[in-house]
Amino acid sequence: MKKRVAPRVSSAVRGHRRIICVTASAALLVPLLIDRSGDVAPSDQRLQDDYKAAANEYHVPRSVLMGVSYLQSRWDSHQGAPSVVGGYGPMHLVDAPQPPQTAQPKKARQRAGTAGSSSSRTQAPAADLRRAARLTGLPAEELRTDDAANVRGGAALLAATQRQLGKPLSPNPADWWETVSTFPGAADRASAETFADDVFDVIRRGAHRITDVGQRVTLAASPRVRPHRPATTGAPHPKEVDCPPELACSWLSAPYVRIDDDEYGNHQLADRPKDQRIDYIVIHDTEAPLASMLQTIQDPEEASWHYSIRSRDGHITQHIKIKDAAWHSGSQFVNARSIGIEHEGFLRHPDAWYTETMYRSSARLVKYLAKKYGVPLDRQHIFGHDNVPAPTEDSIPDMHDDPGPFWDWRHYFDLLGAPLKATAGPDSDVVMILPDYPTHNPLFTGCTKSGVKCAPHGSSAVRLRTDPYDNAPLIQDPGRHPDGADSTVDVNDLGSRVSAGQTFAVAGRSGDWTAIWFQGHKAWFRNPKSHPTAVGARGRMVTPKEGLREVEVFGRALPEEDAYPEGTDEQPEESPLPYTIRAGQRYVTQSRVLGSYLQKPSSDDSPSPVVQGQEEYYEIQIGHRLAYVRASDVDVIKSASAAAGPPGQAAPVPQR
Repeated sequence: MKKRVAPRVSSAVRGHRRIICVTASAALLVPLLIDRSGDVAPSDQRLQDDYKAAANEYHVPRSVLMGVSYLQSRWDSHQGAPSVVGGYGPMHLVDAPQPPQTAQPKKARQRAGTAGSSSSRTQAPAADLRRAARLTGLPAEELRTDDAANVRGGAALLAATQRQLGKPLSPNPADWWETVSTFPGAADRASAETFADDVFDVIRRGAHRITDVGQRVTLAASPRVRPHRPATTGAPHPKEVDCPPELACSWLSAPYVRIDDDEYGNHQLADRPKDQRIDYIVIHDTEAPLASMLQTIQDPEEASWHYSIRSRDGHITQHIKIKDAAWHSGSQFVNARSIGIEHEGFLRHPDAWYTETMYRSSARLVKYLAKKYGVPLDRQHIFGHDNVPAPTEDSIPDMHDDPGPFWDWRHYFDLLGAPLKATAGPDSDVVMILPDYPTHNPLFTGCTKSGVKCAPHGSSAVRLRTDPYDNAPLIQDPGRHPDGADSTVDVNDLGSRVSAGQTFAVAGRSGDWTAIWFQGHKAWFRNPKSHPTAVGARGRMVTPKEGLREVEVFGRALPEEDAYPEGTDEQPEESPLPYTIRAGQRYVTQSRVLGSYLQKPSSDDSPSPVVQGQEEYYEIQIGHRLAYVRASDVDVIKSASAAAGPPGQAAPVPQR
């Protein structure tokens, strides 16, 4: 693990440092280790002291200052790197609104033209770095690069805004709601109000985390704080939009038009969930600025998706009605059963694009959709584009890799209200991958240039090896590398890694190492008890039926041949993946499905017909991606910790 370095202490702020003792909430129970040997706080608690000093200097309630900072950055500094709108430091003080130069979008073709607007006017952020420099007398460069100065600038801005609104510098956090709502410079009133409500939710609940530079920060819970919030009425959403009422959402339609004699684009009309259940919500990133993606979505020959979410403020734009199937995942089978959500961002540059505001807006949307359409909140139903099962063997190398190893799945599921956590003891025969995101920094290359090391960064990914030692070869993926090339540590190479929230059957243990069944082989990862990267879990697993040496694995669950109506123009061919499950191996399953196929449309105004089969399949976590096995080939057993009877007892799996 890379040694953490405490942020530099500014001369203008050093005099404000003092020792403090913060009492965490009963729910958090996280004591701070205070160095009482001198008059300077421990190096990993200096940021905590900075918040207190700045709050005292500018007469801002410390909980308000820390709550705003948490919503802006989760107290991270990003080590001086600006966000897409030019925001810096723990307070995300905005200096340069120009986004960085980026690579071409992942959608191959772009259409010239003007994309529709996805929000109302943009206001200047209250978190203006240049204004903060004037208020504090500190150089702008210092506010960009020094955490203590950045926090002091944020406190000065909050105090100045409170005075501008004609309000006193009250010690009561409840008096600061309106000032808080202006801080991020949201483009619409709904987003501003949601930001302020989230800040006060953090204040009530409290928070504790280790930041990206190793600072231990705690905000004690204040459950009785109720802000003096003015009564507001949000603007109604457009009639086409299916979106939570508290979010700012707009509509920009994707075209459904005839491309040629028997082709329509850029999505399929359907009648979901009446004719086809919605089983999945797929999380993408755009690998392009949102403006170019809003052009892509209007091209009938391009890919499509249901929602886009903007990085800087979490604004949501819907493009396709939920009842219809978008072309977003690389798998027609998944498209027919899923909702696709694009997040403005680049997997190689998470600090510039994966903003806390976007995480929260996305989680609100997904939680709303999951409840409305009955999608389970787990990692076999809420997953990334990089977890979509490849439909056929030859499609595996072309499947996408977003949102990548730096998407914080653990935090995302916390926001969904379905936290990823241990559900069994450490010796369970099922484990959930769950590294501590901010302190888990596996080596990656390729963020800036092929073969060049990426800067150390928190990650959801855990790397797999053939044997239980650090220098053992990486696990090889014959689908990802059909030419026999080795797996690599490139940020886009999924061949030898797993991700937070995914669950696997244990295949062995050796000291600080745990083995799981992965694509037909034992795969080892470092999992020390002192700093685990996986936790015990309960679950159901599939294993080949007695007498079968191995069973085939598929990237989609298709209907049996005689389920197709007579005269069907096209039937997809069954195509096993280059992985098999051998006797004695086990893989976790969280649902079983009936084979189905969404046919091509027969007219320009009728839903595409669905072929529904009777063949049952189990969805399994075969590797980094999901896959399917025929129910007739396997038995389902409970993990020993989950079984009411002896290990190996048969267990039903919910049918989706």
